[in-house]
Amino acid sequence: MKRRNFIQLSTLTGIGLTLPLTGLLNTCGNHPEHSLEFKNLTSNLLKDWCDGMINVQINNPANLEEHGALDCPSCSHIHGRCMDAVYPFLYMADKTGDKKYTEAAILVMNWAENNVSQENGAWTVIPNPKSWKGITVFGAIALAEALHYHGHVLDEETRTAWTIRLEKAGQYIYDTFTIDFTNINYPGTAIYGLNLIGNVVNNDAFIAKSKTLAEGVKVYFTENEGLLFGECKKSSSKLSKKGLHGVDLGYNVEETLNSLVMYSLKEKDEELLQLVTKSLNSHLEFMLPDGAWDNSWGTRQYKWSYWGSRTCDGSQPAFGMMAHINPAFGTAAVKNTELLQRCTADGLLYGGPGFIAHGIPACVHHTFAHAKPLAAMLDHWEHLPEINKNTALPRTVADGVKYFRDLDVSLFARGDWRGTVSAYDAEYHYKEDFRQATGGALGVLYNNKVGLLCAASMAVYQLVEKNNQQPQPGEDIALTPRIETYKNDEWYTNLFDLTSTINSKDANGKIELVSNVNLKNEAREIVLETASAFYISYKCTVEEMQICVITDQPIIEKTAFVLPIVSPKGEVVTLVSENEITIQKPKGLVTVTANVPLKIKEISGTRTFNMVPGAEAIPIEAFFNDSQEVIIKIRVS
Repeated sequence: MKRRNFIQLSTLTGIGLTLPLTGLLNTCGNHPEHSLEFKNLTSNLLKDWCDGMINVQINNPANLEEHGALDCPSCSHIHGRCMDAVYPFLYMADKTGDKKYTEAAILVMNWAENNVSQENGAWTVIPNPKSWKGITVFGAIALAEALHYHGHVLDEETRTAWTIRLEKAGQYIYDTFTIDFTNINYPGTAIYGLNLIGNVVNNDAFIAKSKTLAEGVKVYFTENEGLLFGECKKSSSKLSKKGLHGVDLGYNVEETLNSLVMYSLKEKDEELLQLVTKSLNSHLEFMLPDGAWDNSWGTRQYKWSYWGSRTCDGSQPAFGMMAHINPAFGTAAVKNTELLQRCTADGLLYGGPGFIAHGIPACVHHTFAHAKPLAAMLDHWEHLPEINKNTALPRTVADGVKYFRDLDVSLFARGDWRGTVSAYDAEYHYKEDFRQATGGALGVLYNNKVGLLCAASMAVYQLVEKNNQQPQPGEDIALTPRIETYKNDEWYTNLFDLTSTINSKDANGKIELVSNVNLKNEAREIVLETASAFYISYKCTVEEMQICVITDQPIIEKTAFVLPIVSPKGEVVTLVSENEITIQKPKGLVTVTANVPLKIKEISGTRTFNMVPGAEAIPIEAFFNDSQEVIIKIRVS
């Protein structure tokens, strides 16, 4: 970091501080009109979500196992973390004076105490005392924020009881959390959590433990790009065979980095603040022009919901509170909030852009988790830097190839085209099947005129976290563009190839990325020694995107390149000829042509749907037949 930036950080973090963040941010006085537009967007969306949550809150005093909980339209169980809604509910109660929000907060907390509260101070992820307790840190932060900012709306007896309960939760976190006891999002979030709780309940030991964790997290940033790592099971925390750490964009931007930003600002930890600033800049490279987070490659991609990650908190605090460092951070906060609003209906946040059209119900977890950071932004509004979307996102103005050495992932941009190609081999759990985009696959293809065209799903959809994922509706057809074939009815594809490599060049106006891949099954066995190796060439010019798939080996029967094009119901699909398909989008016509016949994969209905990243698509197949080369061209007009 340049010295002038370091001085700016020092100046900002030197502002007088009060609990937990008031005064530590770049005070702007009267916010410009465009910042107030963001405030209105945030306020309106928060109210919409709080009203939506109240609409699904269970009111059945005769049954304490459900009374006060938030019913989930999509899941058969009650989410133990629904008590996190206490913070947005109390915020709304304070700001509107409407007692329905106070009542909703008390009801959801009472439900938690009756059903997921444990003697050791923890809360559990579902009403089962043997279930995961690490989520205590999220509920504790929500309760602490609620008490600190809005506890005065409660009667003294309730406020005192909740404060005592908060200290018990803090003690559990203090006793249990170390920097490496599980995925980094838990101890990383506890850095801010223990500091906050310690101040609310006047416990210096909690504050000291948060400082210890803050020192420990400083080694969890990758060597080159400064990406936060540690999103993998402890048993899988070793480096991958390529020497790569486990990184998940969704959890980083929507959870852990929030905590690290808020802690480092409050405690004037300039070393951590500089690490976080570099990390935010690197993560921001993956935001698409529409405000989506490209987590096609992340270790926990199974929760990728296009706008973020299913059960995380939202990226607004980390990026909004740092907009004085880089105004594009403010753009990220605004654009992502706009995307969240577009994915909201009937007061609930849906798990991706295709959920509503495909008739998939919303999981309430998305809403109560993402409501919290909106409340936090509003509680700190008078001390926030100017936040607007006047500064372009890196990917909006990008041109060329950007290679992330710490991921073996390349981003490319030319004209209106944006794409991601991944050979990342780090896994969330080495004992389970690999899931996210790898194998030299195209994780994302985006066009500025028509939006998202391709997005990677899991190779095979699995409920990695059965309490935090929705079942796949209908047939599971991967959305990741891929080569595939079958031997004895077993599926072989480059999506299971962890040894793939990518090379790139940019010359004479043409970007080319070439993936060297092999077709493998879920056990990562190649299909045949003499019929496995392929090259996938992704060529991008201003005019078109071309995918060329070549092999010099014999072709197994029924080998094809599958290109699922993201397309909501209602878009007109035309089979112009056996070699050409068009899709009419609201802002342009997408034309797909090939040197071999094209067909739409047999599916039930007009679209396939995948929970990751929550999109509908048309799976187009191009079979090799007698050719050893398939060339597909995509144009937008």
